[in-house]
Amino acid sequence: MTRTLPAELTATARVPASTANLGPGFDSLGMALGIYDEIEVRTTATGLSVRVEGEGADDVPWGPSHLVVRAIERGLEAAGVWADGLDVVCRNAIPHSRGLGSSASAVVGGLAAGCALAARFDPALAVGPDRLVQLASEFEGHPDNAAASVLGGIVVSWTESAPAGEVRSYRAVRLEPHATLRPVVLIPQERSSTAHTRGLLPETVPHGDAAFNVSRAALAVVALTQRPDLLLPATADRLHQGQRAPALPLTTAWIARLREAGIAATVSGAGPTVLALTTSGFPDELREQAAADGLRVLEPGVAEGVLAG
Repeated sequence: MTRTLPAELTATARVPASTANLGPGFDSLGMALGIYDEIEVRTTATGLSVRVEGEGADDVPWGPSHLVVRAIERGLEAAGVWADGLDVVCRNAIPHSRGLGSSASAVVGGLAAGCALAARFDPALAVGPDRLVQLASEFEGHPDNAAASVLGGIVVSWTESAPAGEVRSYRAVRLEPHATLRPVVLIPQERSSTAHTRGLLPETVPHGDAAFNVSRAALAVVALTQRPDLLLPATADRLHQGQRAPALPLTTAWIARLREAGIAATVSGAGPTVLALTTSGFPDELREQAAADGLRVLEPGVAEGVLAG
């Protein structure tokens, strides 16, 4: 039986951005980045109040269709509780539609906040990270960004099929990044639609390209955790970046420029942000050139996972 939460319970969540694929690990490799959205939620006697500050404040609905609100409600539902009213405040720093996992972060943050409310009501309702990965991935349809925002660090994620009518199982494990790894993101002003760029991908790929990416994805795990000297070959890809290139000309040009300079660079998620993986910092000359091209350069670091309470 669903129990109703009393008014004036509060919870917060601080959730990191994420980058997915990391070159060859399409829909499987991810990394949490130190750019954060923050959520505050309070139960009320009735109604819904939503306030959004920062990124997306002018673009997202301030009502029941807001992704964070839907995720909070799903977290409550999963715990077997409900709230007659909610007051939600979102303070967003993660750029929207740039390939930095903003939707996954919204889902993870909302779920974590909802689950935290339930746990305040009854500590026995606390939810572990594996369950949070599952719930968030059900929203997203794949676990790479969501798992990174939940677990932090670098993640390897996968999906296990289920019989017809049952929910697929989404799984992930965290890897510790090499101590010298320093991610850099180059963020364009323009946005990109994940649905559009995913639609550019072919239904089938040549066997040689599949084998190439399998080898590079395996190498990426080694390079990211133990051998950063192998990052350049480990981030090569044949499955998705070339196919998306026509829709991302500035991104594609900068990836080529950075790789020619010996810096491992890839599309962050579906783009248009460029992800560069370095161990010695980002050269000032390239930083100035990127700024001249309208790119915002950030060095966010590899982040820990969502923090809620």
